Parts: sequence; C-alpha cells; structure tokens
Amino acid sequence: MSEEATREITIAFDGACRGNPGPGGYGAILINTRTGAEKIVKGREASTTNNRMELSAAIAGLNALRPGAIVAMIGDSQYVIKGITEWLPGWKAKGWRGAGGKPVSNKELWQSLEMAVVSVVR
Repeated sequence: MSEEATREITIAFDGACRGNPGPGGYGAILINTRTGAEKIVKGREASTTNNRMELSAAIAGLNALRPGAIVAMIGDSQYVIKGITEWLPGWKAKGWRGAGGKPVSNKELWQSLEMAVVSVVR
C-alpha cells in the first residue's frame, strides 16, 4: 500500500472546563481510516475557558499530523467549526475585529489553528 493511501485520518476533538474560566482539558483522537491505528493527544490548563480548550484540541490534533494527510475533523464545538469555516476570513479582513468592532477573542489560538490547517494541507 502506498504511503498516501495510509494517510487518511479522522480527528475527533473536544475540550471542556469546570467553571468558565476554570481548570480545563482537551483531547483529540487521531484514527488512520485505512489501518485503524490510533493516536491520542491531550492537555490541560489550570485556568482557562471552554472555547480555549475546544480550540486547543483541534490545534493539537492537526499538529500531530505530517503534511499531506487527508483529514476529516469531528467536533461538537460550533465555535471552532463556524470560526474556521465561516468567520475567520471576515475577522482577518477586519484586522481581527468581530461583531461591533471588538477584538476577536482567542486571536492567538485562531492564528495557531489556521497555521495548523495550512501545514497539513501542504
């Protein structure tokens, strides 16, 4: 089997915290859909928010891949899903400003997520 045929990956990701802010954690499982091989990435923070943990889970999952993987991501966070698929271009066009001209929350994590996506697509 060629290397490309073995690089189809599904990433399931999630993050949460107790309180908002509060102690939190995130995790992602990467599954090679051809071979069934699995890899888990996880982390935690002493004081964080749910949205930061959701973003961190997606970033960690993507950063665990080599460039060129074919990826499907599964997550329940509309914040992450809509952010990366709908809102990001507008935020960037407006100088990282969102609704009402307010600065986008978690800008550095959105930038990390975008870089992680780009590094996999190469």
